Amino acid sequence: MICCVSLVYVSYFKFPDYFTAATFHIFYDPARLHIAAAVTALFSTVALLFVYARFSFGYLAGFYLYSMLLSYLWINCFSNLDYDHRLAGLSAAVSAVAFLLPALLISFPIRQIFALSAKTLDLVLGLILILAAATIATGAFYNFRLVGLGDIYDYREKLGLPTIISYLTGIMSSALLPFAFAVFVARKKYWMAGTVLVLLLMFYPVVLNKLVFFTPAWLVTFVLLSRFFGSRTAVVLSLLLPVLAGILIMLPKTDEPFYSYAGQRYFFIANFRTLAVPAAAMDVYSDFFSRHDLTYFCHISALKPFVSCPYTTQLSIVMERAYNLGNFNASLFATEGIASVGLLFAPLATFACGLVIALGNSLSAGLPGRFVLISGAVFPHILLNVPLSVAMVSHGLAVLFLLWYVTPRAIFEQDGAAPT
Repeated sequence: MICCVSLVYVSYFKFPDYFTAATFHIFYDPARLHIAAAVTALFSTVALLFVYARFSFGYLAGFYLYSMLLSYLWINCFSNLDYDHRLAGLSAAVSAVAFLLPALLISFPIRQIFALSAKTLDLVLGLILILAAATIATGAFYNFRLVGLGDIYDYREKLGLPTIISYLTGIMSSALLPFAFAVFVARKKYWMAGTVLVLLLMFYPVVLNKLVFFTPAWLVTFVLLSRFFGSRTAVVLSLLLPVLAGILIMLPKTDEPFYSYAGQRYFFIANFRTLAVPAAAMDVYSDFFSRHDLTYFCHISALKPFVSCPYTTQLSIVMERAYNLGNFNASLFATEGIASVGLLFAPLATFACGLVIALGNSLSAGLPGRFVLISGAVFPHILLNVPLSVAMVSHGLAVLFLLWYVTPRAIFEQDGAAPT
């Protein structure tokens, strides 16, 4: 209900930037409310999976993606784009189930053939901090700008970072430093955890990325939520509370500066950018690929030399040229699903993606749920906005899976945090 109410506010809201809800084809028509309510209510029964599933990385990623798909089904009922909306809605719902079944229910442990010793883990953590500092220093040589969040788009296209630095900044800020932060928190080394937060914040002037800017606060939020609630409840609250706060901020009708600027900025980030835009991407990709050639996974850079591809540029650029929405990346449901194999076969592709997430569950089996929650905290937002293949490589999800596998379980037992 909170997601749907938020989308109603999004459809009417006057944003302070050049973005508008109409630009992203996000509308609301009270005459069709009964249809949208029925569709989303029926789809919400899928949430029963989250009631009975145990916590895992798949639970963390899956809840955010489920909420995004529910938001898409709402948007789909009001969209003005010309494609088969019934087929797209049915495909999205089936794709959600196909993804969530393995992502939530498969978590059998894989025997550790190799595990780091506690001493070696300390060495790895030290190397992560040194490499992070070196990456920041090198990246700052090419770009270092202290600009506000509203001005980053004026400079981000001019970054010109070397490829290796671009990869390192993504992997460091998304996987390696959050992993180090989670270890330090679990072992109560709070000064070292604070050092990680400072390093994360220093990445912002180099990459000019909103997610990087908010990552330190996001990690602290998960630490606090998981301290007072269980891991599953913390996942739900981490999405519910920010979106609900955005709605409450917009309720008063006033021209006070806080509501006309700070309140609008918050609503833009928490309500529009977090869920509405990834959901709208499903709408846009469904429309585009109803009339254009499918990619058959050729959008994955590693496959382009081996398969013919109808698109010579990245899909985000293709979408920019077609819809003028900026470089419009999208989640695995839009890219590995709709763009690659079309609406009919999208559930098969998303089922395969669910198996990849299930592999992460198995590799992290035996680790405390709170540790997995904190170390993987950044990836729900990443998976809402980029393909799974990009998350695995460019953002280091594959590296995080490997680190979970080799992390010694004994260190948590010694610190009184029994594996769950």
